[in-house]
Amino acid sequence: MKTRLIHKLHRALERRLPEKRLFLRSDTETRFIRLKPETQLIGLMGSSLLVAWTIIATAILLMDSIGAGNFRDQAKRDQMVYQERLNALSSERHMRAEEALAAQDRFNSALEQISVMQSELLASEDRRREVETGLEVVQKTLRQVMVERDRYRDEAQTLLTAMESGEGGTSSVGSSEMEATVALLSSVLQDTASERDTTISDAADALEQAEVLTEKLATMEKRNDEIFRQLEEAMTVSVKPLDKMFRAAGMNTDSMLNQVRRGYSGQGGPLTPLNFSSMGFEPDADSERANRIIEQMDQLNLYRIAAQKAPFATPVKSAFRFTSGFGYRRDPKTGGRRMHNGVDFAASSGTPLYATADGVVVHAGWQSGYGRLVKIQHEFGIETRYAHLSRLRVKVGQRVSRGDRIGDMGASGRVTGVHLHYEVRVGGKPVNPMTYIKAANDVF
Repeated sequence: MKTRLIHKLHRALERRLPEKRLFLRSDTETRFIRLKPETQLIGLMGSSLLVAWTIIATAILLMDSIGAGNFRDQAKRDQMVYQERLNALSSERHMRAEEALAAQDRFNSALEQISVMQSELLASEDRRREVETGLEVVQKTLRQVMVERDRYRDEAQTLLTAMESGEGGTSSVGSSEMEATVALLSSVLQDTASERDTTISDAADALEQAEVLTEKLATMEKRNDEIFRQLEEAMTVSVKPLDKMFRAAGMNTDSMLNQVRRGYSGQGGPLTPLNFSSMGFEPDADSERANRIIEQMDQLNLYRIAAQKAPFATPVKSAFRFTSGFGYRRDPKTGGRRMHNGVDFAASSGTPLYATADGVVVHAGWQSGYGRLVKIQHEFGIETRYAHLSRLRVKVGQRVSRGDRIGDMGASGRVTGVHLHYEVRVGGKPVNPMTYIKAANDVF
């Protein structure tokens, strides 16, 4: 059965591919090669497979080339969009900085006006107190004079009544004494009346002056309220963006401010509260508003110190581009997926790198995978790492400030090209550095 099937297949192939002979002739002899139908079929199938493989490989190469071109175009477009975004953020940052400077100038001017107004207010209070004391003295003197006037008037009336009754027992000497007494009483009454008129005039002048001072005091209070309002608005505009920046970075602002306050308590502590009362009374509404503004000023100063100690900056100030973000990514060497604990900034070799916050260098040397590495310990349990450097410019134990140059960009360690690997760790755990950089760009 099997033999017959093979024989039929052979006969079918002979009909379509008859046996052929390929003659090879030389000077002395002639040879030929038999090409059986099976051999011809194998040759045709091999040729077909070769042509098909060539077509498929060519199509794959063309598709890869087209895809690579599209990817490069998309990368260029993304780079242009990102550059435009960076330019917009830079312009916005400059505007924010100018607004902050203008707010600071307004705050300084308002603070000077408050000092002047406080001095005028204290002087006005002193003058008012002096006027009140003078009025009390004048009223007391007036009451005494009026009592004496009434007493002398009663005595004079008694004497006049006695003289009119014509009592005969009085001698000429007594009559003379009575006339002298009456004359003395008349003189005293005239003096008392004159003093009364003078006192009334002085009292009227004092009342007029008190009214003028009251009007001035009302005007000063109105101006004082306007200054307080401007200061409160300036404090709100200055403090809220900073609070938003720290909260956007995932930081607890209350504990952070308490930590800064404890660290700087030996340099003066909180600002002394204002007290506009010189009589020992409880602070009034203006005093409480001033105290609240001073507390906000102290809070603003604490935020400023904290912002200097947290990595709200970019380690590269020259032209660069982001080549890798935070999170899982494909390993360029193994092809597998692994966690990328930082962000990569690509630029030319030797590009200066800067500290993003105040801190202390805890590592400056070679570390496996990182190459030449700088670690800086900051406040609030924050640590920054700068890897793959070509040159180190700091030493272990050195204290650095934001903006100090710590090294140069390179390609040391496990890399595929020149770049900076930048990490931010909080409590030993890596966090996305772009959270801090973006938070700072939205404010400064």
